[in-house]
Amino acid sequence: MNVGVHVDQLWFSAPGGIGIYVGELVPQLAAAGANLTLFRSEWPRPGPDWLRAYPAAVVPGRIRTLYPRWDLTGRPRLPASLADRAVVHATNHAAVPPVDGGQRLVVTVHDLAFDRFPEMFPRNWRWLYRSGVRAAARRAHAILVPSLATAEDIRRRGDVDPARVHVTPLAASLAAGDADPAPVLERLGVGRPYLLSVGTQEPRKNLARLVRAYRRLDTPHALVLAGPPGLRDAELERELAAGGRGDVVRTGALGPVDLDAVYRGADAFAYPSLYEGFGLPVLEALARHLPVVSSATSSIPEVAGDAALLVEPTDGEALTEALRRVLGDRELRDDLARRGPAQAARFSWAATARATLAAYRTTTEDPA
Repeated sequence: MNVGVHVDQLWFSAPGGIGIYVGELVPQLAAAGANLTLFRSEWPRPGPDWLRAYPAAVVPGRIRTLYPRWDLTGRPRLPASLADRAVVHATNHAAVPPVDGGQRLVVTVHDLAFDRFPEMFPRNWRWLYRSGVRAAARRAHAILVPSLATAEDIRRRGDVDPARVHVTPLAASLAAGDADPAPVLERLGVGRPYLLSVGTQEPRKNLARLVRAYRRLDTPHALVLAGPPGLRDAELERELAAGGRGDVVRTGALGPVDLDAVYRGADAFAYPSLYEGFGLPVLEALARHLPVVSSATSSIPEVAGDAALLVEPTDGEALTEALRRVLGDRELRDDLARRGPAQAARFSWAATARATLAAYRTTTEDPA
């Protein structure tokens, strides 16, 4: 099958979960037999070296103007080198490109956080996400979502035929090493023991509430927040500036080797996000035998199964109690650590690619 795949996210300064999705899906689709041509907008710097293995097309323009034009007007057209693609896959729901004639448009909608928590997004990105999802509802032959929870969010919108929605779960992608994490932790200024949270630091991740919950504990553990800055989280900044019991360490963005080491050096993992389309850090922690405290909302129960302690993320006292249990109850901690790898192993990028190809086939076999 000839497929055009949009890969702009790999150039973003904080690619996030969508960047991981694109980076993992492309080679898996190729391995499963798809004939790929990648396309992107204009960027002033080169992309990852591995992309050179695939034919590529550049759409004239930068994302600031290109994405709104695509979403609102379906212009400009894609380059002529994509004309033979049976399927065009928009991998970021902010940007829905046009297709020609008999081509089929597939759009991945990763989550509807911008609808659930609009106040947490800058106006321009909120507008762009909404425009993109409306364009997908009008024009896409298939909409891919990473979880049943996101599929239900799409269904509740009322403007998408549920038959066009396909669940294609994601998977952990961070390779687990076996080197002693101590040198990395020392270089980063992270002392043991510690409780870890990983993710882009933005309001939706609920980190201010996590810090408050942690500071109510009487524990020798530090709290390590690992991840790049995202949408400005003023509440987190105020909470950290206020000070209090315990030691909160921010590592900033980490490369794969350092991030793996920080995971493996932790005693437990906390991810009290208010809303997730999937929740990749939860799988990364489960795969490394970490006992996990996470949210009992959105997609997280699908991802974590019975291998994590799940709480209502807006209940600060419940979050504190869950952290207290997982850090203080050795039997519980060992049970969760035992369950984690088996739960993480239920997900694979090869399975994601197979489900994605099945959705592509559905669109090409549909005469509509």
